[in-house]
Amino acid sequence: MPLPTAARALLDGPNFATVATVEPDGSPQTSVVWIRADGDDLLFSTIKGRRKHANLTRDPRVSVLVLDAGDPYSYCEIRGTAELTDDPQAELIEELSVKYTGESFGERPGEQRVVVRVRPGKVFVYVD
Repeated sequence: MPLPTAARALLDGPNFATVATVEPDGSPQTSVVWIRADGDDLLFSTIKGRRKHANLTRDPRVSVLVLDAGDPYSYCEIRGTAELTDDPQAELIEELSVKYTGESFGERPGEQRVVVRVRPGKVFVYVD
C-alpha cells in the first residue's frame, strides 16, 4: 500500500513512533521507537530477546502510531505486518541515532540487532 505524502512527511521527520504488538495472551504491548520510511515500508530497530521481537516473531501483526513532534494532533497510524531480518552491523540503529540525536549510537557489545520492516495494510492520516 502506498504511503500518503502526509504520512511520509511524519516518518521523514524526527518524530517518535509508538509500536503496538500482540502479547501471547492477546493483549497489546507498546513501546516507543525511532523509525524511518523505506519506500512504502517502515523500518525500526530492536534487539533479539526484547518483548517486541518475541511478539513479532510469533505474530507479525503490528500497529505504528507516529505523532508530529511540533503538533501532536497531527499523526498517522499504520497497521500492517512485520518482517524481521538480522542487522549484525547495527546499521539501521546507527542511521536512526544520527537522525534523532545527531550523534553516533556507538557500539553495544552483546546486542544482536534486528531490522523490523513493516509492510502497511492500512494507513490513516490526520493532519491538524
